[in-house]
Amino acid sequence: MNIAANARLLALLSAAHALGTLRGGARRRFEAIAREQPAVRASALLWRERLTGFVELAPAVNPPAAVWTRIRNLVDADLQEARLAQQKAAPPAPTSPARTTTGWWGSLAIWRGASAAGLAATVLAGAIGLQFWQQAREAQQVKYVAVLNDDRSAASMLVTFDAKHRQLTLQRVGDFNVAPDRSLQLWALPPGRTPQSLGVIDSPAGMRLVASPQMLQQAPALAISLEPKGGVPGDRGPTGPVLFHGALIEKTL
Repeated sequence: MNIAANARLLALLSAAHALGTLRGGARRRFEAIAREQPAVRASALLWRERLTGFVELAPAVNPPAAVWTRIRNLVDADLQEARLAQQKAAPPAPTSPARTTTGWWGSLAIWRGASAAGLAATVLAGAIGLQFWQQAREAQQVKYVAVLNDDRSAASMLVTFDAKHRQLTLQRVGDFNVAPDRSLQLWALPPGRTPQSLGVIDSPAGMRLVASPQMLQQAPALAISLEPKGGVPGDRGPTGPVLFHGALIEKTL
């Protein structure tokens, strides 16, 4: 199935996959197609990066008091259900009046302790959720995105730039091999100027590079060339063939 030919369908499936709402057989089929089709794989990675960026934009939200009340009611209901089940399963109590009227299971102190334990569990769950939210807010803030294509317009490399950490992330989405005596080098292509090196790609599968936001603001496109091992000086431009290139797009969301 060539879903890459349907841009709208591809975007919907990629977004659903990134959100986790694409499940079961549909998710497995999409992942199988992504392994076979570089364009689908690039779209899935792009949407994952795009939706991760929304975490930075979302404000912190404190749950309303009604949520905590509902949690407390659910905990109390579970405790009450457990109490009734225990009473049904327990052997007949002695005939002592003190035992038949109260018993340790009906002790007020016991249930106060159980309620306190339930409340402590609720507070702990809230603290864990807050910690997870804080970690999510520290996720990457993607500002620029580029999909670099080969000469047949096939997606080969996904490039994203995290402005907060000044970090370029490169992820391979196409199939290509580099000889041991060669290196791939990433270039920014500012209009009317010599291409500027952004670094040598030591791992064809992908890596991270430090980059200047000012350099990327002046470069509407990126390219990857094949160079001698270790790359070439960054102020002279590429000396080998340009294998992949693509527009650098600034995200607005």
